[in-house]
Amino acid sequence: MSNIKSIVHELLKKYNTNSPYQLCELLDIEVFKCELGTIKGYYHHAYRIKQIYLNSNLSRREEKLVLAHELGHAIMHPNSNTPFFKANTFTSIDKLEKQANTFAMHCLISDNDLYECSNYTVSQLSILFGYDEELISLRLS
Repeated sequence: MSNIKSIVHELLKKYNTNSPYQLCELLDIEVFKCELGTIKGYYHHAYRIKQIYLNSNLSRREEKLVLAHELGHAIMHPNSNTPFFKANTFTSIDKLEKQANTFAMHCLISDNDLYECSNYTVSQLSILFGYDEELISLRLS
């Protein structure tokens, strides 16, 4: 997971932003919002065009998290098709999803943010940042 931290650190340093919206724009990743039913979002790559689809029914905070997660797929798993794997194979995508979640948390919560809250519990950090405790734990690991 330390490799993910360094990937995110280099990306944020290069583009001088931690906004997943700005990063997608700078990386020429098209972002679309549409009705996706129960799916929160997914990353798609075809003909050298990278695209992220977000469910239009997400709250702003959830949308930002999902976008950062899908950006993680675009950066770390650019040729993987997790929706296809999930729907059509018995291939486990748990590792890829955990990596994308870790990427998202490192993108959205900086080391400085955590330093200022070094005495907080996972539960307190979860409330402060507004993300599930499981995601906060990934950020801390």
